[in-house]
Amino acid sequence: MTDNPTRIPTHLVLGFLGAGKTTAILNLMKQKPAGERWAVLVNEFGEVGIDGAMLSNQGVAVKEVPGGCMCCVSGLPMQIGLNSLISFARPGRLFIEPTGLGHPAQVIETLTGEFYRDVLHLSTSVCLVDPRRLEDERVLASRQFHDQVAVAELLVASKADLCTPEQLARFDAWANDWKPAKRRIEQISGGQLPLAWLAGESDQLPPQFPEAHHHHHSKTLAEKPSLAEEPWQSYFNKGDGYTSMGWRIHKDTVFDPIALQSLASNEDFERFKGVVHTTDGWWMLNAVQGTLTLLETEPAEESRLEIISRTLQPDDLDHQLRAACFIS
Repeated sequence: MTDNPTRIPTHLVLGFLGAGKTTAILNLMKQKPAGERWAVLVNEFGEVGIDGAMLSNQGVAVKEVPGGCMCCVSGLPMQIGLNSLISFARPGRLFIEPTGLGHPAQVIETLTGEFYRDVLHLSTSVCLVDPRRLEDERVLASRQFHDQVAVAELLVASKADLCTPEQLARFDAWANDWKPAKRRIEQISGGQLPLAWLAGESDQLPPQFPEAHHHHHSKTLAEKPSLAEEPWQSYFNKGDGYTSMGWRIHKDTVFDPIALQSLASNEDFERFKGVVHTTDGWWMLNAVQGTLTLLETEPAEESRLEIISRTLQPDDLDHQLRAACFIS
């Protein structure tokens, strides 16, 4: 790779569904030195971009690549997003959050390829792991999960405060068993990932993994009318045994927070995420297999929600969400 001191340090923040990637990035944003320009490229399996909405008020440039496309073979949506951030944001540091259901090989190949080798420097990549998920054989058998862990130099137990000593001990044994050995293995709580851990040079070469997965998409955001014309819009994506359904909803639609919490607590959902206008104000909702986190947030231009599940029924879910709207 050409020695160019002006190349932008670029970090992959990897992790399976619910590992806490966005929370960790939010905490990294709080550590940004004054005067530095940072940017985040976010990819989600779903179509409506919840993570981008969560990051948009952090004083950094954010670009979304929805629909799982960052890891598709062509990589074109990723390149468009990258080019936009590089040209207009001119960041001094770049973070890339691939979908939790994605394969990172294509991303690394793009970042280290001929179009970006003189522009980007692939620095330390981190993979966040919820130690409790190591008890799920489906996760351990997942090719995506294995590939994400394999390419990371920093391996972090992301929710140590929610784990038992036995679960943390299992994580440590599992993490230390990886070959080649990880540069660093750590444990954090509340997404408190220190920026200092991402310092250092990367010698990671693009791995040779099987061809990336394919997706089925409904209409994309660009193909839909505005929310003023169609104030309730739904989106659909399917791949690798998972299905997502997302919604963009006009900000004048107000939800009952109790009904939303009840819906989000469904243990059949792998993920439930949203930035939503409720009768109690604007809230960020983030649920992993029924465990829900709520945070107040600034008013947004629209409500956005996303559900990912192995057993998702779109018509039933849309009916349940409409039932959660507040009726005076």
